[in-house]
Parts: sequence; C-alpha cells; structure tokens
Amino acid sequence: MALIAITAAKGSPGVTTTALAYTMTWTSPVILAECDPAGGSVLAGFLRGQLSADRGLVPLAVAELRSERLAVDFWRHLVDFDPPNQQRLLLPGISDPTQAGSLEPIWGRLAGYFVSLEQRHHFDVFADCGRLAVPHPPSPIMQAADLVLVVVRPNLPSIAATAAAIRSLRISQAEHGAVDSVGLAVVGTGPYSPADITKHLKAPVVVELPHDDRSGRALTEGGAVRHSWPLLRRTTESELRLRGLIARRRMPRSLANQEVARGR
Repeated sequence: MALIAITAAKGSPGVTTTALAYTMTWTSPVILAECDPAGGSVLAGFLRGQLSADRGLVPLAVAELRSERLAVDFWRHLVDFDPPNQQRLLLPGISDPTQAGSLEPIWGRLAGYFVSLEQRHHFDVFADCGRLAVPHPPSPIMQAADLVLVVVRPNLPSIAATAAAIRSLRISQAEHGAVDSVGLAVVGTGPYSPADITKHLKAPVVVELPHDDRSGRALTEGGAVRHSWPLLRRTTESELRLRGLIARRRMPRSLANQEVARGR
C-alpha cells in the first residue's frame, strides 16, 4: 500500500466521509491528507474545532517554498486522531479556497513525499482531493496515486458527471506517464447496478458503500464512531480488496496475467 486519492466529479457524494471512514478503520498506520482545493473540513467538523489551526498544508507549503523544509517539518503539522497513539493522523487542509493557488507549486513535491512514506515510515496515505473540476486541483497527487477512488452515486446525474471527469483524469494521467489507476466507490442505492456503472464508466467498482446517516453525521459533525455501523463495517470489509487491487497493479504485467489465469 502507499497512496490512495479519493475524489468525485461534482456535488456532495461523500468524498470526505469516505476518506474519514477508511482512516478510522484502516489496519496499518495511516495519514489522511486534506488536499481539497475547496477547503478542508475535518478540523471544524469531525474534530469540532477543538484544536488550533496553526498546523496543516498552508504553513507547510510556506516552509517548503522558502527553505525546502517539507521532510523536516511534515510531522509537526499532523494532528493525532487518537492521541498519543500516532497511528491515525491528519494533515489539515486549507480553510479558505482562495489559498488554493498558493499550494500549486508544492503538489508535486507533496505527492513524492506521500509515496515515500510507505518505505520510510510504514504509513499509508489517503488524500481527500475533493471535486475534480476545480481551480488548482492536486493533479500530481492523483497521478502518483496507486489508486484513485472516484466516489459516485448510482443515479444518472452523478454517473454522467463522473464519465466526463474520468475522461479528463485519464488524459491527465496519460500525459504524465501515469498508469490508469481509477476505481469506483458507489455510495447508496439507485436505479443503476454496479455492472451498469462499470460498463458506462469503463472503470471497476471497487467498493459499494451504504448510505448511513448515523456514520455520516458523526464523521461530519463529530462524536463517537462505532465500527459496527454499516459504513465503517463496509470500509473494514473492503480493505483487503483495495490492498489486493493495488498489489496487482504493481505487478509486472506478465505476473499479473499469470494471477488472472490461475483465477485469483
């Protein structure tokens, strides 16, 4: 495992809720990085504004651009979800969308650092990248990701918007020599089945997540989170699938073909 970017085409299909749910249930040390150019919401929402806002992407970007201190300062800008365990950490995002342009010069450096965390510190990273069609998107992070998990709802407006967004994302990946790493997280129920969505979007449905008001409210507004709740239970159950998909994508093509032939 290394870097999973979570994004969506438009609207509010649950990118941050999905990213937080995986962060809360992931079995290895993990960092949730708020890379949404529209602004992060975890400090004010799930953490209920109880922590000072002097940590995060903006001061980290300033330090990096002034004196290349990303590797030195990175860890002091993180917030521990469950102190003092240091197993589930948050890199807070921007609080004002007008700050997004100031991050553009460091997205590439940050992407490289996220990828290095797997080997150097044994941390995986979930990057909440927000919506795809925004100014100053964190494109280098999505290009570097082992998996870009695109959140979609099983209805026509969401599928249509996602189709256009995935086309643009794949063009960007190809232009930068990145492999097609798109997978789908389908949230809730609707008139279209996972098979329908896969066929239309030409991307695999990696996980189906339930519409779970109780989990969504706790992850958005703060409060106790129970792993027995439907959303948290599903992210727990799907971890092995995400890990397996990434492992297969990292295989040399010949080995991957052998795995397929064996029916794995």
